[in-house]
Amino acid sequence: MVQIQAISKAITTLGELKERFNVVPTARDDFFPEWHQDLPELSPVELDTLDQIYSRYQRHRERSRLAEGTVNQLLVSPLLILAGLYDEPFFVTTESSLTLEIEAGDEILRGRIDTLVIQQQLWVLVVESKDSLSFTLGLPQLMAYMMGNPNPDQAVYGMVTSGDEFLFVKMLTQDVPQYDLSNVFYLPIPRRNQLREVLQILKQIRLVML
Repeated sequence: MVQIQAISKAITTLGELKERFNVVPTARDDFFPEWHQDLPELSPVELDTLDQIYSRYQRHRERSRLAEGTVNQLLVSPLLILAGLYDEPFFVTTESSLTLEIEAGDEILRGRIDTLVIQQQLWVLVVESKDSLSFTLGLPQLMAYMMGNPNPDQAVYGMVTSGDEFLFVKMLTQDVPQYDLSNVFYLPIPRRNQLREVLQILKQIRLVML
């Protein structure tokens, strides 16, 4: 009998992800150049806008911990707009309408994705900014969602964020699935707005997806 489990409960570590899907970290140094090589330059307007987004987020973050919906409003949605990922040819499907089912042996894993930028190549998962644990749990869940990629011959990208932290993932799901990760971008570092690097990577991924 096939059992149905929520992804958020069935996949909580990278070890569980590997056990269920045989996903392994790549051995190739050149697997994921999109997060650090030849990144697009940002315009003065984009830099000013990022500084405004950063200041607005910090003001709200200093007051209290932020729920994922608030992080989405303050950070994720403005970043996707700046990156051009709300414009042609892209469309966004939100959590309320997207359910994933992934077969894994005698189980079907079900879950919801917070934001999917279509062409089915970029998955964005927002976790509540409670503590580092939520961010750690978010990564294997994001990668489990990415395993549902309907075009396994194409690379698929992901971004997981708690607001304070951003991490990018690249996966190839064909044959033996493999992945690589970017550095973690950490907003509380003083005097350095790391949203600049985050936007550059999003714009780079957009170019790859076109």
